[in-house]
Amino acid sequence: MVTILSRPPRARRRLGRARQRGAAILIAMLIMTLVATLAAGMVWLQWRGIEVESAERARGQGEWLLNGALDWGNLILKSSIRNGHVEDDLTQPWATPLAETKLSSFLSADGSRTDGSGPDAFLSGQITDMQSRYNLYNLVVQTDPAQARNEIIRLQQLCGAIGVSSDIATAIASGLAQSYAAETAAAVDPGQKDATSAVLMPRQIDDLAWYGIDPKVIRQIEPFVAIIPPPTAATTLVNANTASAEVLMAAMPAIGRAAADQIIQRRQQKPFQTVAEVTAIAGSGNPGAAGAAAPPPPIVDVKSSYFEIYGQLRYEQHVIRERSIVYRVNPILVRVLRRERLPPDVP
Repeated sequence: MVTILSRPPRARRRLGRARQRGAAILIAMLIMTLVATLAAGMVWLQWRGIEVESAERARGQGEWLLNGALDWGNLILKSSIRNGHVEDDLTQPWATPLAETKLSSFLSADGSRTDGSGPDAFLSGQITDMQSRYNLYNLVVQTDPAQARNEIIRLQQLCGAIGVSSDIATAIASGLAQSYAAETAAAVDPGQKDATSAVLMPRQIDDLAWYGIDPKVIRQIEPFVAIIPPPTAATTLVNANTASAEVLMAAMPAIGRAAADQIIQRRQQKPFQTVAEVTAIAGSGNPGAAGAAAPPPPIVDVKSSYFEIYGQLRYEQHVIRERSIVYRVNPILVRVLRRERLPPDVP
């Protein structure tokens, strides 16, 4: 006979209360974990919102502050004419780069601020004469076929001077001609379909890759050429006071390397003030063999109207870079032709 022992009623009640307390503690811990998770999520969302708003505010302020670089460049370009300069050369203030300078140092010029006040922002910049390079738009703005051929000869001369095959000049000229024709036709009749499937007109030198130009070749010719859409269909002249020897040889195909180097040595002593001074040093140049076709006429000047203004602003943890192409119309008007933001890793 088996006797079944059961717990007394009081023991059963104590065990039930213990189980209830354990379940209550477990539920309380779960609730606390849930509340902590929700609170942490809310704190993170609030922190993220503050960070995003701070970043947008800093970026917006940086963009406004970077306008100062463009204003600085415009002021320098205007002042070079107002100071009585009839030429543009590398001894003028615009040719001196602006080293990284705290923005408050500019604000302290009026005496209302000290160098330690103002935003913790640093501005730097540089102005480059775009007419120290050969403008590739010269290849497409010519209405006379003979002038168009002359421009191809200039580009071939430039390619030869820097060690690039003349076939590159032909490929660039052909591609630009198709793109320009398609762009002009689209401007006249926007609904017209382009049967040639030509690419868009390039805006930067890197865009020449659209014509199948090797990137290594693009890097090689980049310091010597520019893409500047002129306000009028006119040839962009080369400034003999700022151009390199290779570009001078393209602008004056009748001269050789020796004459181009002589022009550079002469302008270092005293900048040219007239085109006649340049052509006098170049002389007759290298006219070529007897019976050969005459070289294209020179396209040189001693002043410039197109400049590139590069500005960089370092503000808090942001670095903002911008490049602008400007057209100096007269001593009181500088027009912005193109303005673009650069990624942080682009010099």
